Amino acid sequence: MNEHHPIEGLMQTAMESLKAMVDVNTILGDPVETPDGSVVVPVSRVTFGFAAGGTEFEGEHRREGSGFPFGGGSGAGISLQPVAFLVVGQGQVRLLPIDNNVLLDRLIDIAPRVMDQLQGMFRSGNGQKAAAHAPGSAS
Repeated sequence: MNEHHPIEGLMQTAMESLKAMVDVNTILGDPVETPDGSVVVPVSRVTFGFAAGGTEFEGEHRREGSGFPFGGGSGAGISLQPVAFLVVGQGQVRLLPIDNNVLLDRLIDIAPRVMDQLQGMFRSGNGQKAAAHAPGSAS
C-alpha cells in the first residue's frame, strides 16, 4: 500500500512549479546600461495565488486494503505588474515610478536631498551667528 496520500503529490507538483517561477529576475528585471553609464533596472510587483484540495469518498466497488477513492486538484496563478524603474548613475540612485499617482513617491525620493540642504543651511547659518556674537567681533 502506498504510504503517501494523493494530495501530497498534488502539493509537491504545484510547489515545484511555483519554485520554478519564483526568481529574483521576476521582481527585479535584468539591468540595462545606458550610453551615459547609468544603469536602469525594471521593478515589478508579483502576486502569487495557490489552492489545492481533495476528498476521499466511499465507492461501491471498494477493494479490500486499497482505501477510499480520492478526487482532488490544485491550481496556481500569477500576476506580474511593472511598477517602477531603478536608475543608478551620476552618484545617485533614483526610483522612477510608472504610476500616474507619483506625488508621494517623488516626495519620498527627494526627502534625503531636501534634508541635506536644510541641514547645510542651518549649519552655515549657525556658524555665521556664532562668529557674529563672538567676543571681540565687530557687530
